[in-house]
Amino acid sequence: MIKFRNIIQTCRHARGFTLLIATLISGILLALGFAIYNIVSKEIVLSSSGRESQFALYAADSGVECALYWDYKEDAFSTSTPQQPECAEGAVDDYDITYDAVDDTYTTTFSFSLGEALSSPCTSVTVVRGQNPKTTTLVSSGYNTCITSNPRRIERAIRVQY
Repeated sequence: MIKFRNIIQTCRHARGFTLLIATLISGILLALGFAIYNIVSKEIVLSSSGRESQFALYAADSGVECALYWDYKEDAFSTSTPQQPECAEGAVDDYDITYDAVDDTYTTTFSFSLGEALSSPCTSVTVVRGQNPKTTTLVSSGYNTCITSNPRRIERAIRVQY
């Protein structure tokens, strides 16, 4: 009888220990789950940032291609008879030509969007044509979105000199 009574008392003391172990294990598993969720969410943001960076680079490349086409084929940035280029199946926006008498350069700036929506990629192009010596510097800045207030707006630029 004495042995049976000792076993019952031992089991009564072990009940709280089981609850402590269960709480500890569930806490560890919960912390592990939060850590994995945090890593996965950061990886998703990183991969989407890489994709948006590609959109910006492709937009900058489109600006370079458009400006080079209009310079070589149509001589649109000539100092005597400049003409407004058309890019992405339409007229460009914010077209402006300025002359700097000190440097003897003509600067042409324009921009265009690569889609209908505001969230579409867009491009801003600057063409600087020098007279003496005759040089051309073309800078195309591409953006993953046309919304300037977007905190995730990414810019990539390409510069061409000839």
